[in-house]
Amino acid sequence: MLGALRSVLWPTLAMLLVLSALLVVIVKHESRKLFVELQTLERARDELNVIWSQLKIESGYLASHDRVRSVAETRLGMDRPDPGRMAIVNLEY
Repeated sequence: MLGALRSVLWPTLAMLLVLSALLVVIVKHESRKLFVELQTLERARDELNVIWSQLKIESGYLASHDRVRSVAETRLGMDRPDPGRMAIVNLEY
């Protein structure tokens, strides 16, 4: 009885050991693939953050009061009206 149990137990344990080793290899491989993907996504995120920062700086420059006034004067031929020609309008709702 004990001999029959051993003859079944050892091959089963050996098979489980091999299966466990294969699963470790598979999980490690998937882990490495996911890590490479994570690094790629982090690199893309960093590049997008740089572009976003540059766009915010450019937007701030383009919307600055001095630049708007300069463009209005040079490209559109606009200038500030004389104070005597200005009128203040109060709106009541």
